[in-house]
Amino acid sequence: MNICVIGAGYVGLITSLAFAKIGNNVICVEKNVKKVDSLNNSIPTIYEENLDELLLECLEKKTISFTNKLEYSVRNSDVVFIAVGTPSLENGEVDMSQVHESINEISKYINKYTIIVNKSTVPVGSQKFVKNLLIKNGVSSDNFDVVSNPEFLREGKALYDFFYGDKIVIGHESQRARNVMNLLYKPFNIPIIFTNPETAELIKYTSNAFLSTKISFINEIANLCNKIGADIDTVALALGLDKRISPEFLRPGIGYGGSCFPKDTLGLISIGQKYDCPFEIVKSAVSVNNKQRVIPVDLLLSEYDDIKNKTITLLGLTFKSGTDDIREAPSLYIIEELLKKGAKINAYDPMVSDEIREMFPNIKYFDNMNESILESECVVICTDWEEFKDLDLDFVKDNMKEAFIIDGRNMLSLDEAKKRNIKYYSIGKGYTN
Repeated sequence: MNICVIGAGYVGLITSLAFAKIGNNVICVEKNVKKVDSLNNSIPTIYEENLDELLLECLEKKTISFTNKLEYSVRNSDVVFIAVGTPSLENGEVDMSQVHESINEISKYINKYTIIVNKSTVPVGSQKFVKNLLIKNGVSSDNFDVVSNPEFLREGKALYDFFYGDKIVIGHESQRARNVMNLLYKPFNIPIIFTNPETAELIKYTSNAFLSTKISFINEIANLCNKIGADIDTVALALGLDKRISPEFLRPGIGYGGSCFPKDTLGLISIGQKYDCPFEIVKSAVSVNNKQRVIPVDLLLSEYDDIKNKTITLLGLTFKSGTDDIREAPSLYIIEELLKKGAKINAYDPMVSDEIREMFPNIKYFDNMNESILESECVVICTDWEEFKDLDLDFVKDNMKEAFIIDGRNMLSLDEAKKRNIKYYSIGKGYTN
């Protein structure tokens, strides 16, 4: 098929490449000219496993191109995916301005039957909103259908999830749109749930809110384990063996971040308020997460009372391993609180971005993990990068001002730290001493 994807951000780029890979003709439209130039020159604009190879392959096969020109792209496409940003507003509602802008532009160029697909995470009722806006803008209802097709991608494993996911959700109103979307997704051989648009829109929010709640729940249990001397790993193992629960998302730590969970939990709460359905459990999950992500600061203040001029090393800045995404990363909140208290900060992350350097220009960034901890008073592990498991505890003991580690992702061995007389705090296991 001929496909247009509007937006070359995380979701848009993954969607474009996946459809191009299986032989569709894809045009990805992006307003940022620098992004367009980079992508057309096979230079990825985000980090994602195997993305660079796939980008080069699709460009060489000429199944994908990138442009900032919308007219040609829409006029020559059977399906137009909207994959623009829908960030949270200050009140938790979803900012639909980019979707609104995209539809206003699309309206000028639709000249034949076209399926418009909401791929961005949008509130319940957005399919009707888009449909009504197209009609208001003068597009004949015979010339389009609007479909809700939410994404369920894990950053760092997004391409794998697109090709081998557990489900595809299609919210539609017409049999014609269902047939086209079924044909489009058939090569992936993934179960497709066909439903109405409102259900499809709610599924996305429900999934992320449930997973966020699961994370906050295990973190609260971990905090109790710290106080009573229970082992959170054993608790989580036993809990996960229950087939009704499963072991996924039962890893304790300093909370969730990223582009989906924080935004979508607030979005669902906002939707509930509009329909007089207060999501008290989801609200609690958000509240727990807000407290959980700054636990390292609380521990430092408990240890030192005053941390002014103390050097704290943060290992990991992204919200999780396998991505360069820092959106809503716990590290951002930890940095802000440490700076307020007058601490000095060293930072190491294998995927450190220009974005965070611009946000926090007054902290020291290192290209080497060991160098970042020299003469530091405390190491805080914020991200679950695999290399942090290999942190040399003997080097820590010999080269830090004080051998103190706050392990926000439970990467290290409490017993190994205890052998070296290192003060070590693990989420759900407490201190070594």
